Amino acid sequence: MKWWKNFSISSREMLKLLSIAGAAGSIGYASALHHAAIDDQRRKYDDSVFQVERDESVAVFPPSLFSRVSAATKVKDSLIIHQANVIPEPSQNAPRISQIMRYGFPSLSNIRSLDDFVLAYDTRLRIPQWVFEHLTPASVAKNDQVDRSKCDFHEDGSVHHYFRSTNEDCKYSGYDRGHMAAAGNHRLSQDICQQTFLLSNMAPQVGKGFNRDKWNELEQHCRKLVSQSRNVYACTGPLFLPRKADDGKLYVKYRVLWDNHVAVPTQFFKVVVCESESGELSMESFLMPNAAIDDAVPLKTFHVPSEVTERASGLLLFDQLNKKQFKLINGKTAAWI
Repeated sequence: MKWWKNFSISSREMLKLLSIAGAAGSIGYASALHHAAIDDQRRKYDDSVFQVERDESVAVFPPSLFSRVSAATKVKDSLIIHQANVIPEPSQNAPRISQIMRYGFPSLSNIRSLDDFVLAYDTRLRIPQWVFEHLTPASVAKNDQVDRSKCDFHEDGSVHHYFRSTNEDCKYSGYDRGHMAAAGNHRLSQDICQQTFLLSNMAPQVGKGFNRDKWNELEQHCRKLVSQSRNVYACTGPLFLPRKADDGKLYVKYRVLWDNHVAVPTQFFKVVVCESESGELSMESFLMPNAAIDDAVPLKTFHVPSEVTERASGLLLFDQLNKKQFKLINGKTAAWI
């Protein structure tokens, strides 16, 4: 029986699995992990509801705004609690944030709502904690009015300058400024595409072999899913996983960049939920090392049970959905997982 069948798996056992994954490199990492765990219109609200700071189109929301904030409520075991119906799709006139976050917030920490994606910013690590996207055929379609090359990486004015990352942080570091919400997913307007270049949407990523290659392949894969779906929801973020040192103990070790101490993640996750025109749901969950990966390694090698990502990140992902509602998980019939 596969280990994730036993939902009561101990923290020690989980750390053991994560350390196996974290200790491996490139193709070896992939194999070990596979086998071990295998709206253009600007929204308007009353100033008493939220505050847009400085000149950025970033809305910072208090918890009271949301009618459903599942991550701040009592945790429910999604493997046991059964929900018979999928949460109704918000109307086209609903605020964009309610459309994006249809299935619940993973957390409520320093949330920023932009025009076409939502993020939670980690003020200590100076990178996103998570970024949430709602992809549709319109949002990813080629748009001659949108030119990525005219976008520029820029600081997020809604983040206090104590905790802001800057362009200097990645300069000469050997790392790329890696998008969590990909620019190619947000082509409704030039302004929306430009928002994906906020540094609050970036985390340092290995360039050749990862950000420009295997991670880009994963982003393209998500856009392909849109052509087969009514809605695609994606949650993306960094991870910092333990590795076993020479003394046999587990440690979390990561590099920080320059004076702002921007953290370099050891791994990244992306969990994607697709909804077909008929309402059927499927999920794919990926965990990838922040390292160069051989082009020959297939994306499916990085499939992991979503529980692995949740435990490692401390986030509840799509917890308004029950596993029984998915027709497919990581490409397999859910009943067999």
